[in-house]
Amino acid sequence: MVKAKNAEEYIAMQRAAVASNPDCGTSKYNLAVALLGLKKYDEAEPLLYEAVESCPTLAEAYVQLGGICLQRGDLDGCLDFNQRAVRSRAGFAEGWGNIGFVQLQKGNVEEAERALRKAISYNSNFIQAYTTLANAYLMQGLVHESIEANQKALSIEPNFPLAHYNLSLGYLENREFEKAVEHCDKAIELGYNVPPQIQKEIDGHRQA
Repeated sequence: MVKAKNAEEYIAMQRAAVASNPDCGTSKYNLAVALLGLKKYDEAEPLLYEAVESCPTLAEAYVQLGGICLQRGDLDGCLDFNQRAVRSRAGFAEGWGNIGFVQLQKGNVEEAERALRKAISYNSNFIQAYTTLANAYLMQGLVHESIEANQKALSIEPNFPLAHYNLSLGYLENREFEKAVEHCDKAIELGYNVPPQIQKEIDGHRQA
């Protein structure tokens, strides 16, 4: 297979693939994803609709449509497309993870937790699902469970900054201040932008 030298060449190749087989949903999906990479949302969106029309089980296309909705701030649209994704393929972990994320944004914590548990059951290495689940636990006051979920994320990827930041919050809540400071510093070292009010609280617990 010929490899593209850059994004524009790859897009040209995908356009040619669509032109030679206009009924192929996968080719349209591949072209749409390449366009999304260049933030050409308006051009990618109709291709994704055509992709799922040609191939209704293409769960990835529904997820991408959900991503476009999220880009526009449309949480309900994002939720709907990810629900379609898991209806088209029940074991699609990414769809369940996105459902959990959106439900948490909407304040539906128990629904979020259920979806995130499903995401993890289908993909035990789904780091983002663990950190989102950790947030859901923390919102319910389940500090120990939140810490455990973040530790699981770090067992998969030790340098995942969000998990370190989440752990700093969990340890703050648990009054384990030395650990809170340690994980906050690690999150910052890895490039996480800690909110000023949290940074101030952490600094207040540093050993003199």
